[in-house]
Amino acid sequence: MPASELAAFLAGPVDQAAPRLLGSVVRHGDVAVRLTEVEAYAGPADPGSHAFRGMTKRNATMFGPPAHLYCYFTYGMHVCCNVVTGPDGDPSAVLLRAGEVVEGIEVVRERRLGSTDRDLARGPARLCRALGIGLDHDGADLAAGPVVLEPGTPPADVSTGPRVGLRGAPERPWRFWETGHPSVSAYRPAKPR
Repeated sequence: MPASELAAFLAGPVDQAAPRLLGSVVRHGDVAVRLTEVEAYAGPADPGSHAFRGMTKRNATMFGPPAHLYCYFTYGMHVCCNVVTGPDGDPSAVLLRAGEVVEGIEVVRERRLGSTDRDLARGPARLCRALGIGLDHDGADLAAGPVVLEPGTPPADVSTGPRVGLRGAPERPWRFWETGHPSVSAYRPAKPR
């Protein structure tokens, strides 16, 4: 899909763009994952967003252009990734929380030894590991690759609820998932400090 069409698919407020990503496929190498769970983050208007306090070296990709991958390191051991949705200067992004492996399952089983098929891409860090996405993919053009986003048809039954593990704006129902899909991760509120 041309970059302009992908940017148009992702356009609009992030909480409206996020559920459109459900059912889409992310490809990297021999692996493809169909998205079943995502979370929206609205930049400076959202205390839960990495961009809430402005641009840093870590979050610069969030500030545009759209249809690029924003990758970050968390908990000293995991990489997670987001799809940038906002136009240049509007740091909106959608965290890819979970998915179903639809191609390359043998490759993913090797990457995720000991995991059940249900858990191969269940959770944002596991999804990145399943796809072989690392920090070196930060800023990747999702139309040109090497990581590619192929828009799909959202599932007929979509649920929404609070985002997982957030202290900033935890009440926003900006987590979206395919209702009843086994790959969807469990909800966990933020731990008290």
